[in-house]
Amino acid sequence: MQFVSISGQIDQLSTPCLILPVYSEGEQDTLTEAFDQANDGQIANILERGDANGKAGNTLLIQMPASHKTERVLLVGFGERGKTSEQDFNKAASASINALKSLPIKSVCSALLNVEVINKAPQWKVRQSVIKSQEALYQYNQTLTSSAPEAYQLERCEILVVAGISSDEIEQAANTAASIANGIEVAKKLADLPGNICTPSYLADSAIALGKQYDSLKVTVLDEAEMEELGMGSLLSVSRGSRQPAKLISMEHCGGPASQKPVVIIGKGLTFDAGGISIKPSSGMDEMKYDMCGGASVFGVMQMCAELNLPINVVGIVPSSENLPDGDANKPGDIVTSMAGLTIEILNTDAEGRLILCDALTYAAKFEPEVVIDIATLTGACVVALGKHATGLLANNDELADELLAAGKNAGDKAWQLPLWEEYQPQLKSNFADLANIGGPAGGTITAACFLSRFTEDYKWAHLDIAGTAWKSGSDKGATGRPVHMLSQFILDRC
Repeated sequence: MQFVSISGQIDQLSTPCLILPVYSEGEQDTLTEAFDQANDGQIANILERGDANGKAGNTLLIQMPASHKTERVLLVGFGERGKTSEQDFNKAASASINALKSLPIKSVCSALLNVEVINKAPQWKVRQSVIKSQEALYQYNQTLTSSAPEAYQLERCEILVVAGISSDEIEQAANTAASIANGIEVAKKLADLPGNICTPSYLADSAIALGKQYDSLKVTVLDEAEMEELGMGSLLSVSRGSRQPAKLISMEHCGGPASQKPVVIIGKGLTFDAGGISIKPSSGMDEMKYDMCGGASVFGVMQMCAELNLPINVVGIVPSSENLPDGDANKPGDIVTSMAGLTIEILNTDAEGRLILCDALTYAAKFEPEVVIDIATLTGACVVALGKHATGLLANNDELADELLAAGKNAGDKAWQLPLWEEYQPQLKSNFADLANIGGPAGGTITAACFLSRFTEDYKWAHLDIAGTAWKSGSDKGATGRPVHMLSQFILDRC
């Protein structure tokens, strides 16, 4: 959907639908009152009757007289005036598009920038309006035929200019937000594809296609023979049980000077994870196609960087494989040698994400990174600890951790930091190798990060465990696109 700024008197706008804010308590918005006064107090009557209650996310569509320039009005609740929170605004922005997307209209006009949100600037409201609108319009249809949903009609959203922000500032914020939203959509589309389509080779082909689309992107794909030459015995051990060859994908966005050290992001790309010999329970195993959401988020961030042609160097790395049971698959008790030269005892073949990430983390050193961030649906323990709301964050550098936490808070894509203390390292002790690939049931998210930390001692590094935030289960099953927004904000802040 295209987002543009417009100006004009609220009661003189010509639009198929005008989106107006209403509040549950206190005086109504000045723009809403101005429109209402020009239309015989219709909105005041509706609120008095209780047909619209102003609660955050509540909507009511009003049909205007046939002769009116404004054909429809959508009232959207923002809670109590003066107390609208970030969550209230996001909820209302999503609800407004959800209420309109099935209507036979191609454009809308939004007056939502006039809503005061606690501690948020107008540019933030523009960005969230764009991103939440795009998310509401997302629909999966790649493998649907007769049951495919109808294409949405909405193509354009006009954002009404209000005090405190200019037309140019609105369009600049909207342009940035649209690129972030496009990155989120790329991540969701890849993650929602089934494992028989989205294989490691499919991801590699997708990266090559992205590189052809943008001049700033340099794409390299290593096959198994090339990885073997580099000594990536840990990564390659995971793919032994699959007929799909592993791929190591790197995408370099060269937007800054050659002397600038890059931000490196690494995403776990397990396109399907059955657990290997330590096979998972069958219930819910279909959702293990989402074990590549970390890799999908790297694609989304690289799309955003290239689309905006950001003046910064960013490298995206996706180690990709399947993890399946087979006569040649990893067995509990096997010992493999990583690219770093450390030997690893595999106590559980379902702890495979760290086995592919550790070699990718070693490989990342070749880019002489400023910082390295890995993103992975790594541990069920993170879901137990933080639920579905916060991404787990662990880091060997507090300044980097603080940057990510601030970016997540600003984006509304939040993380929570867990300790990465030396006291946890002994849980990875092995009698037969340099370290084991699991540390027991206690502190599983932390010991997984401790494992990865052994391969990141030469640079600043942070780990994002998105096992709880990368997708939704149940009737809303699907990828969320997190943490593309957080990482995009992190990179934009560094620009």
